[in-house]
Amino acid sequence: MRIFWQSFLDKTIGAAYLRRLEDYLNGIAAAGTQVEVSGISPPDRDFGRLAEFRCAIHAIDAGIGAEEAGYDAVVMGHFQDPGLYELRSALRIPVVGAGEATLHTASQLGRRLGLVTLDRAFEVWHHEQAELYGLGRRIQGVVGMGCRPEDFNACFAGDAIARDQLLRDFTACAMPLVEAGADVIVPAGVLPGLLIGGEPGFVVGYAPVVNCAAVALKSAEMWVQLRALSGLEPSRGPSFALANERAKADFRQAAAHGLHSFNPTINGADQQ
Repeated sequence: MRIFWQSFLDKTIGAAYLRRLEDYLNGIAAAGTQVEVSGISPPDRDFGRLAEFRCAIHAIDAGIGAEEAGYDAVVMGHFQDPGLYELRSALRIPVVGAGEATLHTASQLGRRLGLVTLDRAFEVWHHEQAELYGLGRRIQGVVGMGCRPEDFNACFAGDAIARDQLLRDFTACAMPLVEAGADVIVPAGVLPGLLIGGEPGFVVGYAPVVNCAAVALKSAEMWVQLRALSGLEPSRGPSFALANERAKADFRQAAAHGLHSFNPTINGADQQ
């Protein structure tokens, strides 16, 4: 089984993290599963909707390419899942969103979920995600750690002091959520998810902390196996109607060459 994992960090700026992530995922993968982690350049460096949209275009294009290259599944390894539904409608192979998979998993562990994200800029986005996935009423709250992806570099490069400080910061952000009633804590980002991945049984108060990196990978493995067993795919009705080859080709041309150079034709004639 080959799984393509799309991160939204740059392979140079986030090199230590991407190496650690790929090693971790392949270390916990089932026998015979190989995970390839790919980054984006420039990365998701300006928190906001426009940056998320740009990275989503890259991720969708890469996902289409991954299916053509023979991968068995694609993981949107960015908790916000931008472009998830569009990519799912473009591929026959399973497409797993780290955010979607983790939130649904967390909802089986407790009734009220608390999310700890990197920055307050994502708080509204996560509430919208939960609403989209039918879990809006289950969210106790969302808090931002007030940090940047590069703040994790030393931790993933092996600095134990930096790791301990980040774990303390994460716990300090999560504790008020637990005190307010959250009984499951979700690291709303693969960066903090990987941070707690090496801490078996990690809890904040009584609340278990869900490792979104592990959940996304195991979800991908499960869906590949289910597809192999029964041919199970997403609904190809209104929810995820399968894009035709022309639609995919048009998208990839626009993604590769930019909108200004994109000159589609309809029925052989230039569009007026």
